[in-house]
Amino acid sequence: MTLLFRYLSRQILASFGLALVALLALFGIFDLIGELEAVRPDGYTTSRAFLFVLLSVPGRAQELLPIAALLGAIFAFARLAANSEFTIMRASGLSTARLVGYMAVLGGLLGGATLLVGEYLTPPSERLAQQIKIRSTTGIVAQEFRSGLWAKDGRTFINIRQMLPDASLVNVRMYEFDDLFRLHRIQLSESAHWTETGQWQLKNVTETTITDQGTQVSRQPSMTWQSPITPDLLSVLMVNPDRMAVTTLYSYVNYLKANQQKATRYEIALWSKLALPLAAPVMLLLALPFAYQQARDSKPGSRILLGILIGLGFHLLNRMFGNLGLLNDWPPILSALLPLTVFSSAALVAVWRIEAR
Repeated sequence: MTLLFRYLSRQILASFGLALVALLALFGIFDLIGELEAVRPDGYTTSRAFLFVLLSVPGRAQELLPIAALLGAIFAFARLAANSEFTIMRASGLSTARLVGYMAVLGGLLGGATLLVGEYLTPPSERLAQQIKIRSTTGIVAQEFRSGLWAKDGRTFINIRQMLPDASLVNVRMYEFDDLFRLHRIQLSESAHWTETGQWQLKNVTETTITDQGTQVSRQPSMTWQSPITPDLLSVLMVNPDRMAVTTLYSYVNYLKANQQKATRYEIALWSKLALPLAAPVMLLLALPFAYQQARDSKPGSRILLGILIGLGFHLLNRMFGNLGLLNDWPPILSALLPLTVFSSAALVAVWRIEAR
């Protein structure tokens, strides 16, 4: 890359880092205030609430990266314009098309960083944060119904009374049906633990087989259970779909579809995760018009405020269309990509107007 690209990148990335830290601090304060309502002196203490918020930082960073990119670029361009550096760059032959290319490359790098954070940092830190909070309160991950959690694996319906933070299961019941949808076998086990061999180890199993000749009951102290239901799939009960890894989302969507269950919520989250890396280049393109404004035309403070409003608008529009798509059963790809399409169109119009002038 050219010397000019490296110089612009350093200026934008420095401002981007400051903007990201400021946004994380602001949202962290809001998150901490929300967690303080659940603080109890004998369980979920203030220090654990602070640790929970701290572990949620990668997830917040993933969400705020596009906004920070927009603010960082606006601030960097405003500083370059105030020092007449941008004017000199243009006089030296820096064309709009070339600047668009620079922003696309830099935005692609930031988008790749967003994808890496969302794939490798956010899911484990979010899971650990939820485990700390759960252990400090009830010690149970979830009970979606009074009878516990339910899952379907082919013709077998699985009931899990409790799932503990270490992904172990308590009181597992499996109801297997035959080809004519008649109850064929019932398995009851006190607990189940995931082993390194990639299967569940059931403890104190009682198996009841139902045939035309009658029923037969057998008991075993231990037995293995091979199932597509893994701790990674069950982790969706602890991690918000928006903060899950792409691979986990993909596996869970396929699992739900294979068992003829509705997967819209997770499909929207999957497409949103895939589209999020494209948000950084779009935000940098949206910042370009601010570079062509003269320093005397508007104050830097007003530019930053407008950038914040644009960034928050993108963030809120993403959430709004995700919820609308879920409520109205829109195609998941439409719900996920429509906000990005709107802002991409706005960025292209802004760049065209710059070129037209």
